[in-house]
Amino acid sequence: MKKAWWILGIIAILIIIGISLIGNHNGQNNGINATQQGECSTDGDCVRDSCCHAAGCVALGKALSCKGIMCTQDCVPGTLDCGQGSCKCINNKCGVEIKG
Repeated sequence: MKKAWWILGIIAILIIIGISLIGNHNGQNNGINATQQGECSTDGDCVRDSCCHAAGCVALGKALSCKGIMCTQDCVPGTLDCGQGSCKCINNKCGVEIKG
């Protein structure tokens, strides 16, 4: 009976160690934190900040799921609608470039 408790104790310790290793691994980015890395490195890292009539951009990781969302077909001035503008990576931050 003592042997069974000993084995259960070792298994419990291994589980705790495994969980802590997984927890420490999540959120790490090879030693580079999000502030050092910035939001983007290319324009492709940036997307619209809303599903309809977006006027701003966010990092790809913060993209909204617009599945099933219906938007009007209006070309709202000052937005990314109808090719009026695009998302750009500017100084490692996602921004908007509105065409003049």
